[in-house]
Amino acid sequence: MRFEVTSPYEANSKVYEGMIITYKITPLFGIKMNWMTEITHVKDQQYFVDEQRFGPYALWHHEHHFKEIKGGVQMTDILNYAVPYGVIGRLSNKLLVGNEIKKIFKYREKAINEMFGVYRQS
Repeated sequence: MRFEVTSPYEANSKVYEGMIITYKITPLFGIKMNWMTEITHVKDQQYFVDEQRFGPYALWHHEHHFKEIKGGVQMTDILNYAVPYGVIGRLSNKLLVGNEIKKIFKYREKAINEMFGVYRQS
């Protein structure tokens, strides 16, 4: 899935409750869609939550957790999502959507490792 943030932001923007983030996404088959999420919960340097307000999912609730550890910061995601359209949606999730979401998180992990290095426990 390709996505482009369309709302104004800067790399050092601080995340805050009520923050709206808009995107142009291409989830499947090259079809472009609008997506809007809202930051609903923030605890500075510990976690934040984004929830879909408009977009391709029936449900999108994504928790980003951060924990200081020796040598860096551990980042953990908890994602709950659902695909619309009942049985057809569940089937498309099993065959397509679930794999696309896994690719997104693998890409993000790779990008973070390239930026900050791979954590190796001493």
